[in-house]
Formats: sequence, structure tokens, C-alpha cells
Amino acid sequence: MSATRFTKDHEWVRQEGEFAVIGITDYAQSQLGDVVYVELPEIGRKVAKGKEAAVVESAKAASEVDAPVSGEVVAVNDTIVGDPAKVNADAMGDGWFLKLRLADPKELDALMDKAAYDAFVAEQE
Repeated sequence: MSATRFTKDHEWVRQEGEFAVIGITDYAQSQLGDVVYVELPEIGRKVAKGKEAAVVESAKAASEVDAPVSGEVVAVNDTIVGDPAKVNADAMGDGWFLKLRLADPKELDALMDKAAYDAFVAEQE
């Protein structure tokens, strides 16, 4: 398993072999507040890097979850559809959104590592 990478839109992606697990960061869920609704893509859907892959809504706002990498959806976390609060409780773990079969693993190289992301978030505050 390789390290988790991050986008400037506060999505995370963790490579697991030929697959990528995707979710929103802890910072993102804290900014959203209580998550009340999650919409996930259909299995088999192809998503492109930077394009909408899912939707998350809180009492404050609705946000698109953009795909940090391109690929085909092979799994979705139905648990968070039934219990959206799991996103708040464990955004980087059990609150994951979807799993993709990576179209191009090299796309991961363009994303931030944890240190770069932490510095980026510090600039936002």
C-alpha cells in the first residue's frame, strides 16, 4: 500500500495495487459540518481526473467530490449512504467514498503528499 495523496479540493486518494480508494479529507468534513447526504456513482462508471465523482451534502452546503485520478468505479461505500455521519466520524478511514481501477497510476504523482497538503491547509486557515 502506498502513501495517501491529496488534492487542493480536499480529496484524498490511497493506492491499493491497481485500485485507488477515494474520499474527502478530515479538513473538508470539518469545514462542511454535519454530513447529511452522500450520492455515490454507479459501479462501472468511468470517471475522469478533476471531474465530479460523487456528491456530499451537509447542513451548510453541498459539494462535488471530484476524482483525483481517472478510472472505473469498482466499489462504493454504501455504508455512508445509509449513515452519512460516518464521513464526519472517520473521513480518512471508514468514511471513504469509492474505489476505482486506476486508468493511469502516474496521475498520482501530480498530487500532494501529506506534508505538502498539511502546509496547504495551514495557508487556508
